[in-house]
Amino acid sequence: MATSNRSKGFTLIEVLIALVISSICLLGLASLMVTSTHGNSFGGHMTEAATLAQDKLEELRAIRRNIPEGSSTDHPEGPTGISYTRNWNVVTDGNLSTITVTINWKDRMDHTISFVSVLSR
Repeated sequence: MATSNRSKGFTLIEVLIALVISSICLLGLASLMVTSTHGNSFGGHMTEAATLAQDKLEELRAIRRNIPEGSSTDHPEGPTGISYTRNWNVVTDGNLSTITVTINWKDRMDHTISFVSVLSR
């Protein structure tokens, strides 16, 4: 029987090079997943904060004629377990009341959003 000198497979070096290239690609995808997870988490917290601010604005709109002037604070906790600080300030000028609701929270860093609404009495 005659044997062929030509190889019919991959050499060890070719396999190792393919593994290194695959590993580099997978590490890139892993960091992308971490970034994506952090972004989704921030989006959820931002939605909770906006909902808490909107809830307070709606509550104050419901008592439009009896809104107490001045500042107040409470500390609601969202469904995800993040503790928020909600401040609201009411300033009345004649027949108009300006309401500012500010929400602060901290996950990996400090965040703040504010909503402003003007109501007539």
